[in-house]
Amino acid sequence: MLLKFLKNDVLANLTFALVLAIGIISYLSLPRQQDPDINFNWIVVSTLLPGASAQDVEKQITDPLEDALKTLADIKFISSNSRESVSSLLIRFNQIDQRTYDKHLSDLRREIQNIEGDFPEAATTPKVLEIVSANAFPAATVLIKGKAYDENLRVQANHVIDDLKRMQGVDRVDNYGLNDPELQVYYQPEKLIANGLNPTDLADSIKLLFNDLSAGSLTAGNQKWLVRLNGKDEDPAYLSSLPILAKSGYIPLSNLARIEKSQQEASRMVSSNGTPTILAAVLKQSGSNTLQLIETVQDYIKQRNTLIDSTGVELVLVDDQSEITRNALNIMQTNAVYGLSFVLLITFIFLGLRIAVITTIGIPFILAGSFWILSGLDQTLNVSVLLAVVIALGMLVDDAVVVAEAIYHRIALGENRDQAVINALKEVFAPVTTAVLTTMAAFLPLVLLPGILGEFMRVIPLVVTVALMISLMEAYWMLPAHVLVMNFDIHQKPSKTQQWRTRMTRTLRIFYTRLLIKTLRIPKLAIFTSVLLFILAVVIMASPLIKKDFFASDTLRLFYINVEMPTTSILQNTHKKVEEIEQLTRQLLKTNEYREMVSYSGLLFTETEPRFGNQYGQVLVGLNPRLTGMRSVEQIMEDIRQSITNVAGAEDISFLKLSGGPPTAKSISVKVRGDSYEEISLASAELKAALSRNALISDITDDAARGSNQVSYQLRLEQIHKLGINPALLTRTLLISVDGEIITDLQVNGEKTNVRLLSASDNLKQINDLLQLTVFTPSGKAVPLSQLVTAKTQTSLGNIRHYNFKRTITVEADIDKTQIDEVAANNFVKDEWEKIKHKYPNVNLDFSGILDDINEALDSIAVLFIFGVGIMYMILGTQFKSYFQPLMILSTVFLAFTGVVIGILITQHALSLFALYGIVALAGIAVNSAIVLISTANAKLSSGMSLLHSTVYAARRRFIPIVITTLTTIGGLLSLATGLGGESLIWGPVANAIVWGLGFSSTLTLFIIPILYRLFMSRSHLIKARASL
Repeated sequence: MLLKFLKNDVLANLTFALVLAIGIISYLSLPRQQDPDINFNWIVVSTLLPGASAQDVEKQITDPLEDALKTLADIKFISSNSRESVSSLLIRFNQIDQRTYDKHLSDLRREIQNIEGDFPEAATTPKVLEIVSANAFPAATVLIKGKAYDENLRVQANHVIDDLKRMQGVDRVDNYGLNDPELQVYYQPEKLIANGLNPTDLADSIKLLFNDLSAGSLTAGNQKWLVRLNGKDEDPAYLSSLPILAKSGYIPLSNLARIEKSQQEASRMVSSNGTPTILAAVLKQSGSNTLQLIETVQDYIKQRNTLIDSTGVELVLVDDQSEITRNALNIMQTNAVYGLSFVLLITFIFLGLRIAVITTIGIPFILAGSFWILSGLDQTLNVSVLLAVVIALGMLVDDAVVVAEAIYHRIALGENRDQAVINALKEVFAPVTTAVLTTMAAFLPLVLLPGILGEFMRVIPLVVTVALMISLMEAYWMLPAHVLVMNFDIHQKPSKTQQWRTRMTRTLRIFYTRLLIKTLRIPKLAIFTSVLLFILAVVIMASPLIKKDFFASDTLRLFYINVEMPTTSILQNTHKKVEEIEQLTRQLLKTNEYREMVSYSGLLFTETEPRFGNQYGQVLVGLNPRLTGMRSVEQIMEDIRQSITNVAGAEDISFLKLSGGPPTAKSISVKVRGDSYEEISLASAELKAALSRNALISDITDDAARGSNQVSYQLRLEQIHKLGINPALLTRTLLISVDGEIITDLQVNGEKTNVRLLSASDNLKQINDLLQLTVFTPSGKAVPLSQLVTAKTQTSLGNIRHYNFKRTITVEADIDKTQIDEVAANNFVKDEWEKIKHKYPNVNLDFSGILDDINEALDSIAVLFIFGVGIMYMILGTQFKSYFQPLMILSTVFLAFTGVVIGILITQHALSLFALYGIVALAGIAVNSAIVLISTANAKLSSGMSLLHSTVYAARRRFIPIVITTLTTIGGLLSLATGLGGESLIWGPVANAIVWGLGFSSTLTLFIIPILYRLFMSRSHLIKARASL
């Protein structure tokens, strides 16, 4: 029955062709992006309270929100920032399933709705935004450059942003430097006084008259009419003509104020090379094709720039993810091609062209089937998927090589082809299946790896497992079917190449067998040496000889220059300084090194969340792809660091680079927490001073709120009551005189335009001049504001941050990773804190962040490693019906670990979490050689062969298949490990760990496993069963 099925080559070939065709279509249709889609379980809640100070925002918005949300389940932390007019909360949930997350998100929205009614009337509805990997960083950053910050630039920028939003795959477009239109009414204070009017009187009159009213409907005769009162018009002349009731009668508004079409006061400024600019950050949807989206944006920019003469604006792409994504995918695809070539070469050398071809053609079949399944699971083509493909590449032919070699060997012994195929399948079915299952057992537990690292790499065990399952189908069906229809005769006169191949394999077997026999004579020395090497490897791993860079990742081709000015700096002065630094940077960089630069002020981006304020600014430097001879991002930053940081006038200048892979904070990120802001401010300052004394630590920053000037007014209620003044009159008068009051709005070309009333007097010499404002009492008496309020000047907080409901300042810094790792650097921070913490009894440090992620990952990897080994032991115990033989096989895991350490020492690669991931995956690969060797030895032992002869025969018989499968796995990963097809700090360590670990363990397996087998099998049930016969 089985033979009949295998001989149906038409079914096999049609299935092969179908899977290949659909797989290719699936591969081509998979969306391309650099990283897999990850839900970070992060929620951002933003609320506006116009005109409010940071303290007011904290008390009236942030604190109530935190109180409402702290009751939610599964919250890992809540971080908040209260600044002028804005409250922002970042909520991160623990790692939970999607259904639970959706429920908690609904609970969060409900709690916000319940508390919203307690907010001040001026507060906006809180906006809830889910942060995922797709929308956490812009896919493209577009500059819209005009001749001036005028209405044309604003209108054209709106058109461009609307066009970008409508593109397929775009989630949202964030803009910076684009201000909303306003119809501004500048009243003349002296004219209002002359006419006995308060600013509030003018505001109420305009609000009443400048208004559209729907009066309803009526029936006249047999017709129904809608009645409307039109009171709004976008023409400033209409607004100027409105009659205002003054003490002398009605006068036109133009006699009291001037009206201008303008824009709201800028909270951010953007420019590029001195040119007024609007910055549009395009964020993509989850699962969308990054390359396709960027191509669409580039085509749009190219088409739009042909209209520069008519639009007056130019579009420039300063940065995009296409180069990052394309480069990452090209590296993995190139390594996959190299790996496939190595596999084909190795199988050709040992098995000949025909066997090599029928073995290797299984790889496209397996990959096609894998991509078909991935497409059905709505996965994307990203570096994690391609890494899994490269890892699996060498293993995919392992089972096929064993099957093909077994068939080839039986045919060479004289069996007919049909019988050779059936007998070979019976011989290798159990060990090959067990080997695949143990490999899957090592990978599958990695699905449970928690945290962002787990989310980032979760697709890898999925892809490897799917590919291995398909490889079994190929090895047990496709390969035998192809062998049965192949037209070759093993007994015909061999070619010269085949003769050379036969001599080579025979020579290798003889050499190995002689060396094995010599080793079997010194079993204790061999085992002792192996154990000693393992202990030495453990000691070296824990020593400084191994560099550790737990989140090693590839730097993106861009960097930021952070500028922090004194807190009293106005936005325009901050922007002048940022532009000065941009121009200096343009001079320091070569023209072929950068794509474009852009300066912006009013905000500063960090690895985690932005900072806002007039004192902040940043230069974004987008670099060209690195070519031969060009400097790295790190080299450029170090070369220009001294010149940039020596620029006078700024309080602090630092650099920021971003990397691919899982998102992380800086290497040092410590939260200084307490109830007194003054105390945590002093503690963080002293901690920063301690860090600055360490030469291995650089770019030390904090998010402390620098003090800014504030004047506070207290109402003199007794005097106000005596004069019969409504206190609300005073608050509105102050608002109108300072920021202005939005009194109404209108729609202009489908866009909302606010009407703002504000004072035309902008010549305050000092802050006390505000006290000279005149207020009219109900009786018409003019009273200066100084008689109605008391003033107090003080220093206020620009922003107030909380972490888990306590006021917090976060201190961050970069480290020299060639000299110190994250754990050691954070231990240094702890040691420094121990020296000074007695000064700050109410302050504590929180290291949750990158250190928290590292510890979580290390603990989880260790647990999952033990879990995986446990599953492998169960599988092996079931296969071999033994408690001890699985332990012999699992000893190869320790040999593999030794090989990994040797590889890290030789290559001088840093130990990263990705390398540890490779070690765990290696556990399932390293045991495969031992499985087939012991399985063969058991079979010969059961057939009556002596223990020594069974051991030597099995080792000699399985030597060539073990060499081939080891070399094909190494060959599949060699290019990635050595950087032949392009280097990657993320994936290179994974490949390096598997290559060195597998090479070392497979070599020692050929000697240690036979020694262990011979030493401990004398008491085996196989020996006893034979002796009883």
